[in-house]
Amino acid sequence: MENWDEVRTAFHVARMGTVSGAAEALGVHHATVIRHIDALEAQLGVKLFQRHPRGYNATEAGLDLLQVAQATDDQFAQLAGRIKGQGESVSGELVVTSLGAFASLITPVLADLQKKHAGLTIKYLNSERLFRLEYGEAHVAVRTGPVPEQPDNVVQPLMQMQSHLVASQSYIERHGMPKDTDDLVNHYFVGVDPTVSRAPFNSWLEKIVPSERITFRTDDTNAMFEAVMHGAGIGLVATTWLKKMPGLTEIIPPKLEWCIPSWLVTHVDLHRTTKVQAVLAALKAAAVDWQA
Repeated sequence: MENWDEVRTAFHVARMGTVSGAAEALGVHHATVIRHIDALEAQLGVKLFQRHPRGYNATEAGLDLLQVAQATDDQFAQLAGRIKGQGESVSGELVVTSLGAFASLITPVLADLQKKHAGLTIKYLNSERLFRLEYGEAHVAVRTGPVPEQPDNVVQPLMQMQSHLVASQSYIERHGMPKDTDDLVNHYFVGVDPTVSRAPFNSWLEKIVPSERITFRTDDTNAMFEAVMHGAGIGLVATTWLKKMPGLTEIIPPKLEWCIPSWLVTHVDLHRTTKVQAVLAALKAAAVDWQA
């Protein structure tokens, strides 16, 4: 294929359905559109469109071309988004993603960063989905668990999250305090749905107590914290959140296996841009206080 202008023209004709619509979208004369389509069909030796009074319908060959052109158009759009993120100022759109459990920690950091840079627009996404940094879906991702190993990503440690097994005063008043680890089988627990998370604590809890003793399950960490606070059962709370949640009593000393590492992940193409470095520095500084 020698002339990508002709392919681009065919793509717009297929998308708009008319020569005039494609001409307007491309900013060219309608005669140019017709000339490009004729030349492309002659080069390929097939008809890409069925002509009729109301417009152009793509043939099977035209639909094949449309799929390739659409993929190319999407890739150029993603490339443009990544290039736009390579400016020298802390401005434009900044997309950060993390699990919902981090929202109460990360949101103030991002809000403070936005206050310092009036030209910055923050998009903060909380989701279990693994956003693809290589496709420009996010600039910075906060991830937990084993070291992320996706190619072309820069991974930096953020913090180690130590967790604590706790119960609210209302739970203790109703069910008493467990005497020791062996006595946990006689109590009730709040847990994360195992189909959603295989965090170390969940695996430990499934081994220690019968499944029927985990009487409140959720797929959201914040909902789990709230359930523990309201006495639904004994549950796990990270040190950072424990400091913000008065009235909780620690049941047994924390175990090393409950400690979960978290990571800052960026794509190599955007890692050294000014705005990405600004948010990385802000999150690292905040993490020092989170662990204190």
